[in-house]
Amino acid sequence: MVEKNDIYYMKLALAEASKAEEIGEVPIGAVLVKDGNVIAAGHNLRETEQRSIAHAELLVIDQACKELNTWRLEETTLYVTLEPCPMCAGAIVLSRIPRVVYGAKDPKGGCAGTLMNLLDESRFNHQAIVESGVLEEECSHALSSFFQTLRNKKKLTSKPK
Repeated sequence: MVEKNDIYYMKLALAEASKAEEIGEVPIGAVLVKDGNVIAAGHNLRETEQRSIAHAELLVIDQACKELNTWRLEETTLYVTLEPCPMCAGAIVLSRIPRVVYGAKDPKGGCAGTLMNLLDESRFNHQAIVESGVLEEECSHALSSFFQTLRNKKKLTSKPK
């Protein structure tokens, strides 16, 4: 069930996504919340750092583990603007995050309900509750607008002179 504060925290994740876009990264942002407090916030840094694992969710999970001095992120909620991929879903399961709220579905890599739901796989020793579609339009627009701008730039630079 979507909670009243879910919109507030998703707006914070969208602000993180904007930071990513400002530096040329795919605009995906995430925040991790415990007891109403943001424990960690971050955005994609894959292009900046040239690291395939520099996804917003993984950076936030790592930051939260350091902040809380534990790998068990129980009693937290992860807010992310795009549905987690298989790698991020695995990290969510392994870090014991009990609830994930995301905005836009990912038809090419979503593993929180679109292609499959690794977060609700009963064969794992942990499952997470998934709430999808929170500020979906805003999250989807941030991504589609970013990629449209990229395509337009590519067209301009590839025109013969």
